Amino acid sequence: MLDISTFDAAGGLLDPRIYTDEDVYQQELKEVFARSWLFLAHESQLPKRGSFVQTYMGEDPVLVVRQRDGSVKAFLNQCRHRGMRICRADEGTSKTFTCSYHGWAYDLEGNLINVPEEDRAYRHDIDKSKWGALKVPRVTNYKGLIFGTWSDDVPEFEEYLGEMAFYLDAVLDRYDGGIELVPGGMKWVIDCNWKFAAEQFASDMYHAPISHASAAIALFEDPEMQRMMSAKGAPGRQFAGNGHGSGSYWVRVFGPDPQFGPAFNAWHIAEREAIFERIGEERAHKVHAHNTIFPNFSWLGLSNTLRVWHPRGAGQIEVWAWAFVPKNAPQEVKEDIAAGSQFTFSPAGVFETDDGENWTEVQSVLRGHMARQNTFNAQMGLGYEERDTHGLPGLSNDVYSETAARGFYQRWKDLMLGTSWSEITKLDEARRAAENFGKAEKEVQSS
Repeated sequence: MLDISTFDAAGGLLDPRIYTDEDVYQQELKEVFARSWLFLAHESQLPKRGSFVQTYMGEDPVLVVRQRDGSVKAFLNQCRHRGMRICRADEGTSKTFTCSYHGWAYDLEGNLINVPEEDRAYRHDIDKSKWGALKVPRVTNYKGLIFGTWSDDVPEFEEYLGEMAFYLDAVLDRYDGGIELVPGGMKWVIDCNWKFAAEQFASDMYHAPISHASAAIALFEDPEMQRMMSAKGAPGRQFAGNGHGSGSYWVRVFGPDPQFGPAFNAWHIAEREAIFERIGEERAHKVHAHNTIFPNFSWLGLSNTLRVWHPRGAGQIEVWAWAFVPKNAPQEVKEDIAAGSQFTFSPAGVFETDDGENWTEVQSVLRGHMARQNTFNAQMGLGYEERDTHGLPGLSNDVYSETAARGFYQRWKDLMLGTSWSEITKLDEARRAAENFGKAEKEVQSS
């Protein structure tokens, strides 16, 4: 197996075998996905008691269920008898979940409540209280987003989120009443490693003027919007922290958005002052583009899409994506947003297909032996990181940089080495101190 300890994430030197090695992938399921906070659902998907969705934590199928008291719980979608799913539906409403193999039945909390022929088959000698579904021990609701973790060690979600909350809240607090997901969502498979997608949404604006050039010309008639997608685009910044990443071009004018229709644009401009009051004028202009919460939850504020990159082996992901809309907006506004989101970022979206083509081609190249012996360069902006710039939290750099990518891979490395979360916290404090020391050294030298 690849020696992860030699992986120089901080120096921006990437070993391409991390995208292809099956042993690395199996280790990720254990050390990364089982020890991080993972997105499970949005509360709008669970409107009443008994509402459920089936999702994944890594490759483990789980059921996320609204309880009778209104809380949300999650448990492994696996019967304790022979391992069959206890629910085959993707979503719905139910009072119980019954395995279609041997008929063991579970309640909304995952407790085993019925065993067929219990008297004859088990002589009433089975303790059903000991054979419930495996519960996800920690589930939290952050402003409507429901996350879960198998780990007792990982910090509380707010601490895990850290400074990234500023960027996530720019979406969740933007509109009165918050957001909801457009029902249904979209799912598709891409033959690439999950880290390509998660890292790009955390960090990579560098690809936009190249990969999306033709789509931008087709979509945006306004020369100003085309300029934003060019190599000489509008100013922007990239931010990193705790393995998460955010970045965007800065919009100079709060005005119509060509991705959406007239109903949305009229409503959005009318909401401008209320938006400024809720999240601040600076944040409304500057925090709106690509983002990832480590490891695999991403969103695009400009295109109103959020998604999870579910891993399916070292060389494949299953993308689950939803359009999100302001909960209290008129229906015609929601329809405008949904149509624009699908046109730009969906299985056939004009930007989405560009990204998928890049990722699958890279994964294809990595089938070669020599291609896997190479080293990839993620050193853009290395040594030029800043903090407390422009009133925006997190480690900062120009939007054309790979600061968040290095942070993403550093957190990945920390977890892959089996480092405890308490030790990771200490390491982060030491890194911050070293960063401040380096900044002080530069200031002394410049004076």
